[in-house]
Amino acid sequence: MTIVENNNASHAPVILVTGATGYIGGRLVPRLLEAGYRVRCLVRDARKLASRTWSGDPRVDVIECDAGSVEEVARAMRGCEAAYYLIHSMLAAGPAYRRVDRELAESFARAARDAGLARIIYLGGLGETGEGLSEHLSSRREVEMALASTGVPVTVMRAAMIIGSGSASFEILRYLVERLPVMVTPRWVNTRCQPIAVRDVLHYLVACLKAPATVGRTLDIGGPDILTYRALMDIMSDALGLRRRKVIPVPVLTPRLSSLWIHLVTPISHRIARPLAEGLRNRVVCRNHDVLGLLPHDCMGVGDAINAALGKRSRAEIESAWSDAGPIPGDADWAGGKVFIDQRCVEIAATPDTVFDVVCRLGGDHGYFAADWLWRLRGFMDRLIGGPGLRRGRRHPARLTFGEAVDFWRVTKIETGHLLELRAEMRLPGVATLTFEVIPRGEGGSELIQTARFKPRGLAGIAYWYAVAPLHGIVFQGMLNGIKAAATRASSLHTVLMDERTDSRHRPLAAVG
Repeated sequence: MTIVENNNASHAPVILVTGATGYIGGRLVPRLLEAGYRVRCLVRDARKLASRTWSGDPRVDVIECDAGSVEEVARAMRGCEAAYYLIHSMLAAGPAYRRVDRELAESFARAARDAGLARIIYLGGLGETGEGLSEHLSSRREVEMALASTGVPVTVMRAAMIIGSGSASFEILRYLVERLPVMVTPRWVNTRCQPIAVRDVLHYLVACLKAPATVGRTLDIGGPDILTYRALMDIMSDALGLRRRKVIPVPVLTPRLSSLWIHLVTPISHRIARPLAEGLRNRVVCRNHDVLGLLPHDCMGVGDAINAALGKRSRAEIESAWSDAGPIPGDADWAGGKVFIDQRCVEIAATPDTVFDVVCRLGGDHGYFAADWLWRLRGFMDRLIGGPGLRRGRRHPARLTFGEAVDFWRVTKIETGHLLELRAEMRLPGVATLTFEVIPRGEGGSELIQTARFKPRGLAGIAYWYAVAPLHGIVFQGMLNGIKAAATRASSLHTVLMDERTDSRHRPLAAVG
């Protein structure tokens, strides 16, 4: 277990947060700080939090730890007043997520008992109990029971669809409406649900800390609107300024077919889409309204929540995204076996910082500086065979952080002004990385070294490399040339602006007549 301490001397209560690199956890931490708490973040890799504006706050401690180790988690919990359990292994564990989630929750409960923790707070899912409950929602119920299995009081907040910029449910809804003027859907399109804005979820999660009556309670939380998924699509169409979509419900689309369709049309991985699609058949509406008396709060309506999320997205103010979660693969084992390397370099009349800033704009809506149609074709092919494709995009148009998803890449190394390494998460018969290294040269210039590495897996991997190698001159050399051109333009513009500022300072004032 590794502890990154900020030498906090405050005597405010300490709250443990798991899943701080994920969608809800990444937004919860700053709200806890605003409420006056100290926060202890339990993470797999502290580097994923380095770019968060709150990670350097002296009231935040970051602990690298194995969430499955009772001893390590118990040590991290000691001295904490409460712990948020926001771990969900759907993305990391794939089909085995139900078993993994249950085992992790059981370990967390034992750690909480051993550490003498006063309470656990868990965000689960709404859904009526019974035999028809989907595997995903059944798994959430199992986690609730596992967390309570050692006698530590658990506060459970159950929510349906969470509407917020970057959430998986919101992205599915937005992409379906944006891309498909006509939709053939399963019957679940007429299932009723009670969505809630992410800001309201965060309010309840923080507010319950000061409400002793919520300890050991299960609370359903939802917004004021109860409506069908079809009505949700209409509201999204209106918010996007689009004509309302034609929806044709049919009885033959299974959850598996639905998840494959969601995977193909939206940026959401089929690993997430399948459990979510299965859960859509369940009516997810608040069955108890105890939260209204215990934690009075006016929640946003669906229309306002969607407009707020779209506004955040248009302003590139997405705090966290569904794609932030999940493990970061370690360095590729380049030793032993054949490794193919395509390395190219170019000298650029621009400072290293300027060149690096241009490199960090790679992907997303900006594209790849050259042959974007080839990248789009590769992304489409990747989606067809179950990969992420290009639709994940990126969270911010200009900034990259460790662990962030960029289309079908993941940032695995970043040294500001010097080095960027992307590891491919597309479906490949091998392991691939793309590295950019910026080296200072004389008179304010730079050298950019671009290296593509591929370690093939068997004969299929070798055949793949030789099949795509002829395109490297178009794709990789074009990318390098495009980066050079963009960096040169940025440098020239900066020089012109500096010259104008210098001239204005030395220009004599006009005479007053």
